[in-house]
Formats: sequence, structure tokens, C-alpha cells
Amino acid sequence: MTIKEVSEKFHISSDTLRYYERIGMLPPVNRTDSGIRDYTNEDLNWLELILCMRNAGLQIEAIIEYVKLYSMGDATFEARLALLKEQREKLLCQQAQIIKALDRLSYKISRYEVAVKTGSLSWDNEKC
Repeated sequence: MTIKEVSEKFHISSDTLRYYERIGMLPPVNRTDSGIRDYTNEDLNWLELILCMRNAGLQIEAIIEYVKLYSMGDATFEARLALLKEQREKLLCQQAQIIKALDRLSYKISRYEVAVKTGSLSWDNEKC
């Protein structure tokens, strides 16, 4: 696939794809004899992983480190496992914070739904 096709498929710019490759977040993409990027299924799988991790909030540095370790071969299994576990823990902490915020927002919404019906807020603490 060309960079344009990949850009359209994943809804990201060609510049972003080039950037990911330049900083080592995406392993080097094969090129045609004329120098045009030629994305393979493996490249697309990498890109799906990268986008999934970025959308989940993983830091670029962690993804770059993972790609670097992967490129070093099977001797890095333990290091990759440790990195992935560390990232999972960070995401679980973020998830807990998000759940707490959602619970608080749901509470506030329910109180305002009552206020809309009754014309007044019926609690003392209107801070957060």
C-alpha cells in the first residue's frame, strides 16, 4: 500500500506516518525501487498497534522503546514483557481515575436532572 492509501485507511496524515517512522515508533517501511513507501501487512499491523496504544494514552517513548526491543530479537522477550506490564499498570491507574470521574459526573448529572424538574438544586456542596 502507498502512504496515501494507508493515510486514508487509518485516517491519519501522511506527515504523521512519516513522523512515526522517522522517530522509530514505526519500524522502517520497505520502499519500491523508485523510493516510494510500500506498506506491507506487517507494517499495517504495527500501525494498528501504535494507534491503539496512542489512543489509550501510552507515551511515544514507551512505544519507541518497544519497537527498539522488538528489533533486537528474541533476547528481549523479558524486557518487552516488563515494558508491557508497566504500561498496563499505568493504563489501569488511568482507568480507575476515569471511572471515579465518570461516577462523579453521573452523580452531578442526576442532581441537575432533578433540579431541572424541580427548579432548584437540593444539595449543599456544589463544588465538584
